[in-house]
Amino acid sequence: MGRLPQTFLMRVEDFSNAMVDVAERLVRDKRFGRIADQVAAAGSSVGANAYEADEAMSRADFAKTMCIVMKELNESRFWLRLCVARSWLAPSESGPLQIEAVEIKNICGAIVARTRENGLKEPVRARKH
Repeated sequence: MGRLPQTFLMRVEDFSNAMVDVAERLVRDKRFGRIADQVAAAGSSVGANAYEADEAMSRADFAKTMCIVMKELNESRFWLRLCVARSWLAPSESGPLQIEAVEIKNICGAIVARTRENGLKEPVRARKH
């Protein structure tokens, strides 16, 4: 169906790839593995859920899945902040990802708001016999 612009999906995919890069670095640096797993899980979930939303079966499903994307972005920001607090990442390394997470979240929020304004029910379509 393709509800989201391809440019947005690519931006989200780039964010997810960057988060997995951070997780790989944490593993390479022998940091706490559970945290690396969480970084990879939250970051990759952003992309996976955006792609799922793109093919949502209804507006309600679309809005719900986009809200999950926003939650995963918040979780990603938390893990990045924790990595900086523990000196596993420099603020200069985390900063661009933090900014990108906020920007993507703002875009998602606007999309959800617009979807809700337009109503969550799908328009009734005439059946073809």
